[in-house]
This record gives sequence, C-alpha cells and structure tokens, in this order.
Amino acid sequence: MQPYPFLETLFRHNVWANLQLLETCKSLNEEQLQSTITGVYGSIGDTWQHIVRAERSYFARISTGQPYPTPENEPPLTFEQMAASLRQSGEGLIEWAPKVGADEAVEVQWDNNGIQAPVHVPKAVILTQVINHATEHRAQIMAILTQLGIEPPDLSGWAYFEVHKLQ
Repeated sequence: MQPYPFLETLFRHNVWANLQLLETCKSLNEEQLQSTITGVYGSIGDTWQHIVRAERSYFARISTGQPYPTPENEPPLTFEQMAASLRQSGEGLIEWAPKVGADEAVEVQWDNNGIQAPVHVPKAVILTQVINHATEHRAQIMAILTQLGIEPPDLSGWAYFEVHKLQ
C-alpha cells in the first residue's frame, strides 16, 4: 500500500466530501433547496453558496494573502459553478497546504464586537478553518436532508478510504 501524505489526504477528503454531497443536492427541487432546520446556517442552497464562497476566500488568503475579490451583488452560483469552484479551491489547497510555514500569517480585517481592526492570522489557522468550516456545514446540510427523508452520502474518513484505497 502506498503512503497517504497527511495534509494532502486531509484536503483531498475535503474536496471529495464536498463534491459527493453537492452531487446529492443537485437533484433537489427548489422547495427542498430552501429547506432548513433550527440550529443550522440557513437553507441547503444558502449553505452551499456560503461554503463555496468561504472556501474561495480561504484559498485566496493562503495563496495570495488577499481576500477573494467577490463582485458586489454576485448572483447565486449554479451547481456547475459551485462544483468547479470547489475543485479549483480544493486542488489549490491540496497544493498549498504542505507549503505553508509555521510562521506564515496574513493580515485580516477582524471584527471585534463591531470594531474592525487588522489582525495577523497564522495561515495554519486558516487551513484549520477550511476543514472545520466545511465539515460543520456539510453536517448541517446532511441533517436537513435527513429531515427531508433523503439519505445523505457517507462522507466519513472510512468511506473515503474505501473508495480511494491503494493496493
């Protein structure tokens, strides 16, 4: 069996899990996409828009040090655009994560109780947030799907290994 490089595997799983769940949601009708439950970010559709835009921003911070230049009043992304964006940012994070040095940081405008101030955030913290953010919101979408009577895909590390195991 070939070795699984730690950071590459972690970020490859993230891309795979995002795309697996997005593919499940692609077949939902508009009413289902607008479904939500208490305690989650928002509707399935809104949560997907949030996941994709956040990951683009995280990748931009890691690769350029700058926020992603989202056009004002950008229309909602289609499923095809979301999948393409998740592949692009995901592959970029797979490439960049192992290169991030322990002392690397980026300046972020931090909201501290309504007061914006520049803060130096370690890139390692941003990489941690990429994984945590996506995992948390995928779980929320899966909870909504379950409430709709739709079986969500198994996105566990075990399922990823089963699909991608190297012999």
